[in-house]
Amino acid sequence: MMAQSQRPDGDDLAPARERVLVAGAGVSGRATIAPLQALGARVTVTDTDPAALAACAALGADTVVLDDDVPARIGEFSLVVTSPGFRPDTPLLSAAAGAGVAVWGDVELSWRIDRAGVYGPPRHWLVVTGTNGKTTTTSMLRSILGAADRSAAACGNIGLPVLDALTAEPRVEWLAVELSSFQLYWAPSVRPDAGAVLNIAEDHLDWHGGMPGYVAAKARALSGDVAVVGLDDENAAALAPQASGRVVGFRLGEPAPGELGVAGDSLVDRAFGDGGVFGDGARVALGPASGITPPGPAGLLDALAAAALARAAGVSADAVAAGLAAHEVGPHRGQVVAATDGVTWIDDSKATNPHAARPALLAHDRVVWVGGGQLKGAAVDALVAEVGPRLAGAVLIGVDAAKIAAALARHAPGVPVVRVVAGDDGDVQQRPDPAVQAEQPSRTRVLPPRTSADDVMAAAVREAAALATPGTAVVLAPAAASLDMFRSYGHRGDAFAAAVTAGRNRDERYDEP
Repeated sequence: MMAQSQRPDGDDLAPARERVLVAGAGVSGRATIAPLQALGARVTVTDTDPAALAACAALGADTVVLDDDVPARIGEFSLVVTSPGFRPDTPLLSAAAGAGVAVWGDVELSWRIDRAGVYGPPRHWLVVTGTNGKTTTTSMLRSILGAADRSAAACGNIGLPVLDALTAEPRVEWLAVELSSFQLYWAPSVRPDAGAVLNIAEDHLDWHGGMPGYVAAKARALSGDVAVVGLDDENAAALAPQASGRVVGFRLGEPAPGELGVAGDSLVDRAFGDGGVFGDGARVALGPASGITPPGPAGLLDALAAAALARAAGVSADAVAAGLAAHEVGPHRGQVVAATDGVTWIDDSKATNPHAARPALLAHDRVVWVGGGQLKGAAVDALVAEVGPRLAGAVLIGVDAAKIAAALARHAPGVPVVRVVAGDDGDVQQRPDPAVQAEQPSRTRVLPPRTSADDVMAAAVREAAALATPGTAVVLAPAAASLDMFRSYGHRGDAFAAAVTAGRNRDERYDEP
């Protein structure tokens, strides 16, 4: 088993024992209040949402509405604990940097608290990051740890703040920590027992200022004792030389010594021997590949990454197999919502970038694509060019629908395209797009002003039904984020499922109401 990471000096928490400003009153921000207070800090929370601030005040924190005056007062604080969504160039954080005030993310605070032994001996951290597959891999890892009778929690970007996992009862010793690029950026001190980078594709480029910044943030997951990298992904594999510890790769094909992979119908480990120590390249079977959920190449890669992290933690091959067999796919990750008259309706709302949408669309021979939202600076042309031959139609929603329509015009001009917009945007989005070629059968459906996001999705589902024929899959794989219209990708997926169900109940042919 790997050595426990070094415990830092208690002075690492010195700024957290004074006046602390928490930037962001969401779930991660609220989770920091009690631990900071326990350290002796006077906590002030700032946010633009009065209701969220009221919830923080009920926990005993001072609150202040985030406006132009807050950055001017930054010198009053010894530390800013920021929500991961705050960009480094926001006025508040720029002011903190200029004044020499430390800025930590909630994960950085969690790491320092854990290493200092505030809640008992430090835990074991197994970190998962990547552009896609983070939540599935983290869930698989948690299932494997459970099968090995390890007291464990899945936390971080998966929903449970790390601080809440540290204070949970009964105590957990192993943390399966999903971390986004934002969280990694604001957590420079984290040195996990083992960390994995699954894959890297264009995403959040607007936040990071470009691809180099995004890649650098992801690479921080490889700063611990064992670095797990996806060898089938060029960008992830290129990070191996930057790893601090032993590198273990995983691939879909036959693994070489020091790797995990697939041979026939078996997951195979050639990196670790019995007891979690590094082996000599001998083949160890980790269970059947055919039983992995979600099925398909993406699910297999996630399973291999989870297995590598678990094996680095000393988990037996039998426990890996049992944990993967027990794993169930989470919501909005390729769920079949309905199957009616030969048409299958699939919710893959978690496909929030082109890289994630690719396997969702390529999994079917004939597809009506429901896509659109916030592309976050990512290019969609390569995706459209690859999936274009499979498309029976595309229904597009959201702020970047025009960019996806233009890509379809360039690379799949024969595909029928329908853009569904609210009337508030109609004056902009109804204008002819010069990139849309005349031979493309495209049109825009304009809904009344201030139409809700759920009703826009319902209209999109009706348009998709009109394009679908028996043998077609209607796939919600937006290739974009959801926050331009919806509360979350979960809300978007729920709206899709509700619209499909309502259409079935109203009329199996999904005619207009």
